[in-house]
Amino acid sequence: MREQELKDIVEAVVRVLGDKGYLSKSKGDCGCKTSSGPKGNVEVTTGTAGKVFGSWNVTKSFPIAPEPALAPKTEDHTGGADCPHCHKASGLKDVGADRIGVCHPTKQCNQIASYVDHTLLKPGATQEEIAKLCEDARQYCFASVCINPSYVSLAAQILSGSGVKICTVIGFPLGSTTPTVKAIEARDAMANGADEIDMVINVGALKSGNDALVKADIQAVRDATRGKVLKVILETALLNDDEKRRACRMSKEVGADFVKTSTGFGPGGATADDIRLMRATVGPQMGVKASGGIRDTAKAKAMIEAGATRLGTSASVEIVTDKKPAGGGNY
Repeated sequence: MREQELKDIVEAVVRVLGDKGYLSKSKGDCGCKTSSGPKGNVEVTTGTAGKVFGSWNVTKSFPIAPEPALAPKTEDHTGGADCPHCHKASGLKDVGADRIGVCHPTKQCNQIASYVDHTLLKPGATQEEIAKLCEDARQYCFASVCINPSYVSLAAQILSGSGVKICTVIGFPLGSTTPTVKAIEARDAMANGADEIDMVINVGALKSGNDALVKADIQAVRDATRGKVLKVILETALLNDDEKRRACRMSKEVGADFVKTSTGFGPGGATADDIRLMRATVGPQMGVKASGGIRDTAKAKAMIEAGATRLGTSASVEIVTDKKPAGGGNY
């Protein structure tokens, strides 16, 4: 079909839609249906890439509680541009920074909050629970929310402009899909708004000594996620120390940003010994994420002291408010 023929068809379709009133808009009307439009709720569907379609107001569907006012300023904690506690901006302008982004928590919390990937990966997690997870992340200024891929688009809408990142999991929780499938899954997640990708390695290949497949697996996802943060989940409870070191070295060689201990669904979670081993293997520049079984402030601090730069946990609020966690289960 020639270009002119295609243009003629498009123009004809536009004329028909206009005649039927589908394209008409009164002054000041954005085109959205109001209460005077069709009765009933507008149905919301998702396309093949998981994107949400339909006239849907996120804050109306999942109300976010209003953020409480910040605590009064003090001489020690001014809240202004010169406050070393809020901004830690000393010297950044001198080395070339034009703009400094700062997240102010609206609820009282400790300094661990900036390490936390606030996590909800249970298969039965509802939309309302994801919305609450996002609300918590915004109010405590967690590093990210870590959610299953089907909820990435929803979380990205709720947290738009908040500074909280959207993290999702790939090849989860077994890591047994092919490199091609993991790469496609990662691209789909990014198209829906994911900022960070946590992929599970092929554990069986690693334990078989097939390092070429393990490295190709990580490489495929790294190639698909250039410009985004990539964390490689080792599932350390299934590995011996040599396997952990090999996986860490391959992740570093491929250019991943983090190595991560566990899915939270394996036979064990993070340990301080594993964090120290991983940190010693990847060196000081690469990130190390501890996840699985981190349920209280003391254990979170132990992971950070061992070398963790990010924590994956569902007990995030309890950890950053120094409260005893309620209930069990990691994710």
